[in-house]
Amino acid sequence: MASELDKIKSPVGKELKEFEKHFKNSMKSSVPLLDKITYYIVQKKGKQVRPILVFLCAKLCGEINDSTNVAASLIELSHTASLVHDDVVDDAYERRGFFSINALWKNKIAVLVGDFLLTKGLQIALETKNYRHLETVSTAVQQMSEGELLQMEKARKLDIDESIYFEIIRQKTASLIAAACSAGASSTTDNEDWISKMREFGEKVGIAFQIKDDLFDYGDFDIGKPRGIDIKEKKMTLPLIYALNKSEKVLRNKIINYIKTDSKNEEKVKEVISFVSTMGGLEYAEQIMIKYQNEAIAILKTFPESEARNSLENLVFFFTSRKN
Repeated sequence: MASELDKIKSPVGKELKEFEKHFKNSMKSSVPLLDKITYYIVQKKGKQVRPILVFLCAKLCGEINDSTNVAASLIELSHTASLVHDDVVDDAYERRGFFSINALWKNKIAVLVGDFLLTKGLQIALETKNYRHLETVSTAVQQMSEGELLQMEKARKLDIDESIYFEIIRQKTASLIAAACSAGASSTTDNEDWISKMREFGEKVGIAFQIKDDLFDYGDFDIGKPRGIDIKEKKMTLPLIYALNKSEKVLRNKIINYIKTDSKNEEKVKEVISFVSTMGGLEYAEQIMIKYQNEAIAILKTFPESEARNSLENLVFFFTSRKN
């Protein structure tokens, strides 16, 4: 998979290497503890799909420049901050197979590190007078917070339908991916139609990405989290919502009751997983994911053919066919 991603990155490979240095420098601090923690974060970084999106969308629309680096830094700092905060909120002690910041340095320090990363991104945008990037990413971070809170509210009542599910993932996951794509575009073009298309492209990719993540909860892939974790956390994902809507009232109430009162019981969780599979929830979610994937590709096809466009198409398929 790594070589596949390397091929996808190739049109902007040189620029991404430069960005890595830029990103490391952006996290430097005069506080030794903070430097130690940010060094740990850089060493354990993931696939960096958001910066890849920023640079590919920038190249699709024009010539990569300093503003593109600022956009990528702002997006990646905001994303990293949200992960650090998420681990505190979720009491998670692992992230991508490594100890989380809160596991190693406790919650208080983790929250402050997340705050530092978030404000560092805002400071970079202000110092370089990239006010549009600042507005784009600030809006996305606000939506991410709203999406998380809406999900928490709904987890208490389990009264979620498809429209609310899509609103949650549009805000929680797709908003920052949409911001990455539109910020990349706006760093290299003034064409508002192209920037808007890139934002819409990113939103559709983000929704497909999240549905794929939801499907992992029911699969056997080695993805660094146990099966059924969403059920244990009482998260109503698309496969489960579909299965509940298709089932008879008695069975539906029984499954909802398991999630409400026995979500930590391994046997009950297995029963919920089996129920979702039997009711066709996984096939349905996959169909919807492919619909969003195809809509994203259709937007790309409205742009002139180029290496960047081909890489973005391949990246969409990479997201929806990934095994982790």
